[in-house]
Amino acid sequence: MTYEQPTLPYSETALEPVISAETIRYHYGKHEKAYIDNLNRLIKGTEYEDAELEDIIEEADGALFNNASQAWNHIFYFFSFSPDGSREPGGELRKAIDRDFGSFEKFKEAFVEAGAGLFGSGWVWLSRDSDGKLLITQGSNAQNPLRDGLTPLLTFDVWEHAYYIDYKNLRADYLRQLWNIVDWDVVESRY
Repeated sequence: MTYEQPTLPYSETALEPVISAETIRYHYGKHEKAYIDNLNRLIKGTEYEDAELEDIIEEADGALFNNASQAWNHIFYFFSFSPDGSREPGGELRKAIDRDFGSFEKFKEAFVEAGAGLFGSGWVWLSRDSDGKLLITQGSNAQNPLRDGLTPLLTFDVWEHAYYIDYKNLRADYLRQLWNIVDWDVVESRY
């Protein structure tokens, strides 16, 4: 099996000013492509050569895990955004957010705090456990909630390459701005 990088469902300029075209070109166009290329090179001749990406993430270690997980994480991240998607969750997801975090605003504050407070590089996640409870987790490097038996719903990338061109070292500012492009219809479909 050869993994291919999917085409984004929006143009490079569509998420401006939150995420610039320059960041899209480097972050998705080059950085994400490198993970896909490395993954394809690393799986040749291994037990994972025909495996689903999620299976590699759940089972592999080392460079293979890192590249598989980073490829998956970046696709998941970029496909959570839209220039004109719904700006707040609705339905059952909204009920679960209100239940587990007190309100949508409290959820957003806790999510930004978790992302801004992660030391070093990684990801902040909103996931659902097997009982339907929503959790905010931090993950260093290529961490993915799939390895913990959780269902990922939303992630924000807190590696510096995700925001440095547009926000320099102001990670919390970047995280707060991402709420303006989250497509909650997509996130709800994952719930």
